[in-house]
Amino acid sequence: MTTLHRAFGPDLAAADLYEILRLRSDVFVVEQDCVYADIDGLDLLPETEHLWLASGTEVLACLRVLAEPGGGRRIGRVVTAKSARGQGLAAQLMAAALEGATGEFVLDAQTYAQQLYARFGFVSEGEEFLEDGIPHITMRRPA
Repeated sequence: MTTLHRAFGPDLAAADLYEILRLRSDVFVVEQDCVYADIDGLDLLPETEHLWLASGTEVLACLRVLAEPGGGRRIGRVVTAKSARGQGLAAQLMAAALEGATGEFVLDAQTYAQQLYARFGFVSEGEEFLEDGIPHITMRRPA
């Protein structure tokens, strides 16, 4: 059984942040063989919202929502543990992040995941680009 959790940067417990960072590292750095600076100084900002699904203390999936300069919000770091894929956890997190939200949202999707985000009203824009060697596309959900 999974439980949905959410916290803003300053309210994020150290143990929760550790498990979130471990999952992101396991998937993005190790599994996807993508060396990049995940710890970017944005996780603990007051306006950064974290959502995650956990079984006990194990984080199975997570994402974060950042404030965009000039308004709007950016969804990023959407990740699901290899052992938990195929259960719709990323979709659950997206639904929770967007529930009752107003304003524009943007994200840079790994191209294979475009259909997931399209289900929530995101539309691809611009050209595909490489981010850390992985094909991405910008997607926007209008206000």
